[in-house]
Amino acid sequence: MKSKALLLSMIGGFLLFGSCKEKTTEKVLTQEVVFKKEGELQLKKATSDSLIVSLDIEIADDEYQTQTGLMYRKSMLDSRGMLFIFEDEEPRSFYMKNTEFGLDIIYINKAQEVVSIQKNAKPLDQSSLPSNKPATYVLEVNAGLSDQWGLEPGDRIEWTAL
Repeated sequence: MKSKALLLSMIGGFLLFGSCKEKTTEKVLTQEVVFKKEGELQLKKATSDSLIVSLDIEIADDEYQTQTGLMYRKSMLDSRGMLFIFEDEEPRSFYMKNTEFGLDIIYINKAQEVVSIQKNAKPLDQSSLPSNKPATYVLEVNAGLSDQWGLEPGDRIEWTAL
């Protein structure tokens, strides 16, 4: 009887230790995306053609770049922005999923005129932020800048890629 109990105890111990999986901690290496100057953009007043501001821009012109945008970044300098370029002019809608800082989202038509502005978009908010009219371009800048600049529908952009 003792040998049977000893054998069962050994089998139980083997099953206990043999079935336990070793805990592994998986390290996920994340690296913050850094700004890469790909162009320059000027915002101008529609009424006087006077310069409002000049910005260094990143350009998002393929599907991956337009889907990712400014996601996974902690901040952006006020002198920078991201210009999204689409092939067609249609109503657009953006959201702030995985975007960790507030933005003004400026919708621009194919004539390079501002058609609408979504101001102070909240970080990480997945609510839809639509354009009021069809747009070919979308410019994202830090929240509050469009008010600071006095930007309004009808104002224009001019931009060059590097």
